[in-house]
Amino acid sequence: MNKREVMAMLDAEGIAYEKAEHEPVYTIDEMLALGLPHVEAIAKNLFVHDDKKQRYYLITVKEEKRVDLKDFKARFGTRRLSFASEEELNRILGLARGPVTPFGILNDEERQVTVYFDDDFRGRLMGIHPNENTATVYVKTEDVARLITAHGNELNFARF
Repeated sequence: MNKREVMAMLDAEGIAYEKAEHEPVYTIDEMLALGLPHVEAIAKNLFVHDDKKQRYYLITVKEEKRVDLKDFKARFGTRRLSFASEEELNRILGLARGPVTPFGILNDEERQVTVYFDDDFRGRLMGIHPNENTATVYVKTEDVARLITAHGNELNFARF
């Protein structure tokens, strides 16, 4: 799914959202510099794999939070984790570096990625890219979670 297809899916599903078009951004600092609305909703997304490259995880947290992968390993019983390569990001989620986003899970045809959402997003808006880094979509977290679980990927809420 590309940006146009993500937006069409949100419309078809009757999911309310607000969209802000902007120049391409590749980091959280670049996002914050844009002066977008709902800064409290901006999400940081980490795409990681275990040391055997058998399990993949998308971790979505509030932009100001830091994710300790050693702590994640201990809390959730994973093997040692490291960041996935751009090739893996493209092959599994159909994304390039920059727009790592929960909407990329909808491109995971093998349903091999487990998703973890920061519990602080529960009941709130989440600001994420629609599979391209030239826009940010503000959508209810529960709507994104529903799309991901309907797609067949495991999704968990956790404290970070």
